Amino acid sequence: MISETSNDTTTNALGHPKLIPKTPVPSDIKISQDIVKDVGLLSISDLAKQIGLADDEIIPWGIAKAKVPLSVRDRRKDCPDGHYVVVTGINPTPLGEGKSTTTIGLAQALGAVLGEKCFACIRQPSQGPTFGIKGGAAGGGYAQVVPMEEFNLHLTGDIHAVTAANNLLAAAIETRMFHESSQSDAALFKRLCPPSKGGFSPVMKRRLEKLGIDSNKQPEELTVDEQSRFARLDLDPDSITWQRVLDTCDRHLRKVSVGVGPKETTKPKEEGGPRVQHSRLTGFDITVASEVMAVLALARDLKDMRERLGNMVVGYSKNNVPITADDLGCGGALAVLMKDAIMPTLMQTVERTPVLVHAGPFANIATGNSSIVADEIALKMVGSNDVQKKGFVVTEAGFGADIGMEKCFNIKCRYSGLMPNCAVIVATVRALKMHGGGPPVKAGQPLPQEYQEENVALVSEGARSNLAQHIKNARKFNVNVVVAINQFKNDTPAEMKAIAEASMEAGAYSAVVSNHWAQGGTGAADLARAVKIACLASYSNENKFQFLYPLDRPIKDKIGIICSDIYGADEGVQYSDLALKQIESYENAGFGNLPICIAKTQYSFSCDPTRKGRPTGFSIRVREIRACVGAGFLYPICGDIMTIPGLPTRPGFYDVDINTETGEVLGLF
Repeated sequence: MISETSNDTTTNALGHPKLIPKTPVPSDIKISQDIVKDVGLLSISDLAKQIGLADDEIIPWGIAKAKVPLSVRDRRKDCPDGHYVVVTGINPTPLGEGKSTTTIGLAQALGAVLGEKCFACIRQPSQGPTFGIKGGAAGGGYAQVVPMEEFNLHLTGDIHAVTAANNLLAAAIETRMFHESSQSDAALFKRLCPPSKGGFSPVMKRRLEKLGIDSNKQPEELTVDEQSRFARLDLDPDSITWQRVLDTCDRHLRKVSVGVGPKETTKPKEEGGPRVQHSRLTGFDITVASEVMAVLALARDLKDMRERLGNMVVGYSKNNVPITADDLGCGGALAVLMKDAIMPTLMQTVERTPVLVHAGPFANIATGNSSIVADEIALKMVGSNDVQKKGFVVTEAGFGADIGMEKCFNIKCRYSGLMPNCAVIVATVRALKMHGGGPPVKAGQPLPQEYQEENVALVSEGARSNLAQHIKNARKFNVNVVVAINQFKNDTPAEMKAIAEASMEAGAYSAVVSNHWAQGGTGAADLARAVKIACLASYSNENKFQFLYPLDRPIKDKIGIICSDIYGADEGVQYSDLALKQIESYENAGFGNLPICIAKTQYSFSCDPTRKGRPTGFSIRVREIRACVGAGFLYPICGDIMTIPGLPTRPGFYDVDINTETGEVLGLF
């Protein structure tokens, strides 16, 4: 730790040029480009040295990024971990409440102001919202990752790798059903195992072992029955849950027909009949909702990722046997496409503090957290045997605490074994006015008058309903809560005081105003000090971190616990006939002991995005449940949530262009 007290007013606690914010605050991309041009980035090799990485512990990816191999963690396996801080929020407005900005601002304050060892761990943004409504996820103002255009556009290609892997598996499904529909078992086996291949491939041997067939046999040594069982998957088209993906918001791909071309026909079963069109109805998800992305976020290493990818269930045979990516012969190829993506990407903030960027699952339709391996690497890098000298890892959980935090604690922490020392819940005057009864906030439209003038009553009502419930939910896991009051320019002292008072009444450890967007780390210094105190206090807590439910409870019980204890659904859970059938199928297949990852709206505790505050008198409607067996969870889809968003009338891409002389990106945010 470096002392935050210094007579040098030109450098920060890390010895770098002190951030000098401008007033008024420029656009995010203007700040990023000014920092890069006027102040300069710390070279990626110097950044690595600053945080204690050797030259062979980074793989440079251009001048501003580097991949970090998992060997960095493994070499330090005996080192203690640092403090683990999870940043989450209240149910947001469509404009967002600055949770990513707070994550970065807090990390800047801990590192550049207080002089603590610190990492921020955040997700890679999807280009769907980047070119839609919400924008990117680099943070904002003077609390952001730079260069922000590199962060928000492509990064090191991990999302593209996920897209490629997901769609390779989708192609494998279609082509296998196509060929099985027109070939005998003997013909299938002959084409799958030609003599020129010299025997079974490694992924084929996995299928043989699954079927209880000796994998040391040569193809010609299998009996006719064994050949048939090996070759024919007999996938039931109606059972397939695997969809194609792309990293774009495109509502018109939610339902599509595939196999409608003139060449996608098969011979009829009756001699002399017309050829049969091999088509079916399917759809697209956004890439960040893919199970491949969830596998990336939850895998512990390359071997674990390979196993999880191979174990992904795409559907069932007509005899109700789960069919996996390995059954389709695809697991190894998926792992090859993902081999670089397993490594987190190292970047820096505007104040030259380190950031690990990895994975990008949405919280409303996926797990909503950055990767386990990024957190593990960072925790080892900042650890110490002396509790007072431990550094900090600030990791972000997406959207509101009802979905992002709940999934972090019940899924991510369960698989990683990591236990948070503190949860930071981000709240804003704007969102709490909405939850307190204010008019709707709509993207692209001017804020109503209630949001532009002081209204303590609305703020207080929103804080005592929505914010208070999020605090109480976090306390159910025995985690200390610090409320970060993310200050906007029109917020008044009385309004922010009302939030702080309601927070403490609800059980928060502390509540602190933070103005990192306008001031960078300096504006979040009080928040950083509060987080440090809360983390140190966690080691003396009588009640240790706990999960919300045990895994051995029935599927419906686990869903019910989340819906009642976190969402407050006092009228229970309703299931469609399809969901009930899927629950029975999953429990019969042995998947009943998996944790639950509910997909629902981020705008309300309920499934109705218009019900604000702390609603009562509602139930949760589960319309279908997908089994993400490889990633390791069941995925109930609730209400009207869509797994690929649409675009508004005026998407963000209208503002984006390029300076063709300099190559600078224009108008990104």
